Amino acid sequence: MTAPHHRRLRGRTALAALAASALAVGAAPAASAANDVVGPGTDLYVDLHSSTVEAAAGLDGQARDDALLLAGFPSATWFTAGTPAEVQAEVGHLVAAADAEDEVPTLVAYNLPFRDCAQYSAGGATSVAEYTAWVDAFAAGIGDRAAIVILEPDGLGIIPHYTTVNGELEWCQPAEADPATAAAERFTMLNHAVDVLTALPSTAVYLDGTHTGWLGVGDVTDRLLKAGVERADGFFLNASNYQETPKLQKYGAWISQCIDLSVSTWWEPAWCASQYYPATPTDFSTWGLTDDAYAQAYADTGRTPDPATMKHAVIDTSRNGQGPWTPPAGVYPDPEDWCNPPDRGLGLRPTTDTGDPYVDAFLWIKVPGESDGQCFRGLGGPEDPVRGMVDPPAGGWFPEQARELIELAVPPVAAPTCELGYTVHGSWPGGFIAQVWVTNTGTTKIQGWDLEWAFGGSQTIRDMWGADDQQVGQRVTATAERWNAVIKPGRSTTFGFIGRGSPADGPAPLLVLLNGAPCTLA
Repeated sequence: MTAPHHRRLRGRTALAALAASALAVGAAPAASAANDVVGPGTDLYVDLHSSTVEAAAGLDGQARDDALLLAGFPSATWFTAGTPAEVQAEVGHLVAAADAEDEVPTLVAYNLPFRDCAQYSAGGATSVAEYTAWVDAFAAGIGDRAAIVILEPDGLGIIPHYTTVNGELEWCQPAEADPATAAAERFTMLNHAVDVLTALPSTAVYLDGTHTGWLGVGDVTDRLLKAGVERADGFFLNASNYQETPKLQKYGAWISQCIDLSVSTWWEPAWCASQYYPATPTDFSTWGLTDDAYAQAYADTGRTPDPATMKHAVIDTSRNGQGPWTPPAGVYPDPEDWCNPPDRGLGLRPTTDTGDPYVDAFLWIKVPGESDGQCFRGLGGPEDPVRGMVDPPAGGWFPEQARELIELAVPPVAAPTCELGYTVHGSWPGGFIAQVWVTNTGTTKIQGWDLEWAFGGSQTIRDMWGADDQQVGQRVTATAERWNAVIKPGRSTTFGFIGRGSPADGPAPLLVLLNGAPCTLA
């Protein structure tokens, strides 16, 4: 599945002034999801058959190396269509593969009717009944295995025919949707999805919390409560966007506190301070004013915040290393700053070790390297005037953007330190023989190694020499023998194997991980 484009419109909620005093967020223990699916040390799943690996198969040179480097990090898998039977099978296959590795996959459910208000990522189910059947099957595919579910990007940021907490009718008003029922149906579907997914024993569920350049805290909290966040693990932030992580961490803490105050006291979401007030959204040095406002709110209500029992965030850091793009003033009628902005970089690598009591994980929800869509900047196209080229369609691989994300990553991305050669020397009915070479292209010794790859079909290892083998499903791990465990810089080692099946059953491995990090291909 490819990750489609998500438009990020800018909205503000003017909130009442609240007084001062400080609420420190810092030295508290790290967060963990309510059902302990996500916690410090959780291993996130790297899919060796991901859409990024599929993209690499059609590339060569630097573009292929970039795709394989990005594929070596855990990224979400998007489910955007299909019949209930199809999505159940696809979800089940992915989650079973992750379970076999004792890793936790991130799944994005993206199939609501009128998703993205029928814009770049138009599509989705056509009715409440169709969506309900689809999400039931999605849940059945997960079963009792561990999974993180990102439930409907834009699902709460863009609601058809919705009136906000401040009484404002929003812009999304598709003619095909019934103005009298469309918004209520959106909340009905999300509540059903929350119920069916949280009924699973090992699934962490997060609803759309938008981001710091979009909804104010009170507005998004009101929507989250209507969608059932009290029964979910929390909310996700910055999906497919570029906002800075420190701002998102504060925003996530405020949403968590606003939910807690609104559920546990006489407080109302519309009273919650935000990035827009008393803080100044463009001046991060003022955001402590909003921290102060929450401290006062807790003092006024007589409640003490306890992050361990409150709702948590997960943050998409796939493309926010350089923060959001600021378009040149007056150049483009519609700058579309959310759409393939130039000169962005990868953000923090995916991890559940966040050190933040309100944040369960930093995830790559948007698959980095996949296009947001064809961006015209209000000038009619077909070229993107910022880039001087036609951008790939939404979800298509964008080699130029992938290169930018790697070059401008914050923190920097380490270059691969290994090169792999894989040659099939011969085959016969029901079998084949292959040789693998591993070269240390780094500057330090490799002292002990595990090499992982996935076959493309039904091949299995019959016998391996020069390494010890283990195979679970399509995934193979070759572990160094004692005599070849050390590979000096510039030197190589080799091993071989006899396989059952035919090499023609699937392509030669593309993504090969040495001690968890990707190798380039010779």
